[in-house]
Order: sequence, then C-alpha cells, then structure tokens
Amino acid sequence: MAMSHTSKDRLGNLPPGTVITGKWHGHSYRLLRRLGSGANGVVYLAESGRRRVALKLSDDYASLASEMNILRRFAKVQGAALGPSLLEADDWQSPFARRVVPFYAMEYIEGEQFSAFVRRRGKEWAPVLLMQLLSVLGRLHEEGWVFGDLKPDNLIVTGPPPSVRLLDVGGTTMQGRAIKEFTELYDRGYWGLGSRKAEPSYDLFAAAMVMIAACYPGPLEKKGNGRAQLLSIIETDRFLAQYKEVLQNALDGRYAKAEDMRRDLLAASSRRVAAHYEVKTAAAAPNRRSGRRAAKRRKTGRVAETVLIAVLLLGAYGFYIYWHLSM
Repeated sequence: MAMSHTSKDRLGNLPPGTVITGKWHGHSYRLLRRLGSGANGVVYLAESGRRRVALKLSDDYASLASEMNILRRFAKVQGAALGPSLLEADDWQSPFARRVVPFYAMEYIEGEQFSAFVRRRGKEWAPVLLMQLLSVLGRLHEEGWVFGDLKPDNLIVTGPPPSVRLLDVGGTTMQGRAIKEFTELYDRGYWGLGSRKAEPSYDLFAAAMVMIAACYPGPLEKKGNGRAQLLSIIETDRFLAQYKEVLQNALDGRYAKAEDMRRDLLAASSRRVAAHYEVKTAAAAPNRRSGRRAAKRRKTGRVAETVLIAVLLLGAYGFYIYWHLSM
C-alpha cells in the first residue's frame, strides 16, 4: 500500500538538521535537504560522518523492501552500475510521526539531470547519452526487469567523463507484469501508443521521449492525436529530424531490444557527422583561392569539429564495448 497523504506530508517536511538514528544499527544521518518524493516515499540528502548519502523514508514497508531487493539484484549484475548502491536499512523511532518509520540509505550520486545537461551543453549530447542509457537498459532487460518510470528526473549525468546513471528504482517492474509507477509524459499508454505491460519496448518508448523532451524548447504536453503530435515535433526540429527513423520506431514499439535501438542510433549519429563534414567542406570550396593560410585555418577547424563529435560518439560506443567485455 502506498503512503497516505498525511504521512507523506509529515515525512516530506522534515526540517534540515533533523537527525535520523537507526533503531537496530545505531547509525545516525543528519538531513541536509529534500531531494524528491514519489508515491512510496521521500528521499533526502543526508550526511553520516563525512559521507553524503541519499536516505529514503516511507510508511510502506512492502514497497521499501521491494526497492531494496531490486538494488541488491542490481549490485549483482557484473560490469554495470544500474542504480545507486544500497548501504543499509533500518527503522527510525520518529518523534514527528510518533511511530517507527522504516528507511534505507543508498549511494548519493552527484551530477546533473539529463535534460538540464543537454540544454547546457548542446543537443549533440542527447544521442551520446542516450546510447549509454540504452546499454544500461539492455542489461536491465536481460535480468528480466523493466525500469518503468523512465524520465529525465530519474536520470543523472555524472563525470567527467559524462555518463548516465539511473535513479529511483521504485517503478522497476518484472517483465510481463503491469508497470508499477509511471509519469504520464513518458508513458506510451498516455500517448495512445501501447499498453502498460512491462516489456523492453515500454522503456524504449520512454527513452525516445527523454531525447525528444531534452531537445524540445518548451514544456511538452499532449494535444490531440499523440503520435501525430510527436512526429510533428520531430520533423520540425532540425536536430531531431536527423534521428526521425530511430525515434519513430521506438515510439511505435518496433524495437524488441535496447541493443537494436542503440545500433540504429549510432548509425544515425555517424551519418549526421558525415553529412556535417560534407556540408562544411562544400561551403569552404569557393573560398580556396583566398590563401593557403585561411584554408589551413578552415581545415583545422573542420577537423577539430569532426574529431570532437566523433570522440563523443566513439566514447559512448567504447563505453558499451568495455561493458560487454567485462561481463
């Protein structure tokens, strides 16, 4: 059973400086600020000694136990950091709630939210990060799970070098069951493009929406025919249009595996880099007579730009290869 509104309000408004001391293990955590809340609990940034951790409190024992089991399973997957590391679980005798409140401490992953990172660094980063994300999702799917509530708020970019990590495993669902938690904007059922059955294609739809939302200039909301609206957004955005086929396949549920979508995304990115280089070369051709020094500067700029984009793409691909070799 999910938390009641009254209980959630109490646990979600604990003042900074509140000390949470475990009833059984005796470890203390001083709350710094609230990080977020969901249907099953509230997460705070806290410190224990010199270490910062994320602390989740909830009245829902069953949901909390389920999340901890998922984190333990994630930790057993070799060669992949699927989510934050579970540190410990305990109970807190709360003077506010006047009863015992279960909680668990997990790794605090510092970084920047997916969409914020892309908007600050440029749209070119969206497919690079998405290829990393698809590798992570692929491993998760191989273990028989679907992340479910996949959205920018649950993705954090750490680094350097920039890499994507999953947060908040509360929506993670065993394949074949109904999705436990979802956010409408990233839910294919909301857009009329599929069911809420936990299967890889559910996460891949959300992955496409993450990229679209990160590149879309304003707030995104459904208006009328969902599929037609999303395709219109893709087609009218010069950057997203270069990935139309991949995004459309994901929205329509045509990918059965994350690896298939990742492969097509890499191919589309490679074509984009090649086309960008050809356009730059063609634009520079009429000016070749302006002097060897100017031509050399243009060539150096073109090469540097192409190398930069290629390094980003190869970095994502290298991340994928290293991951699979370390299995």
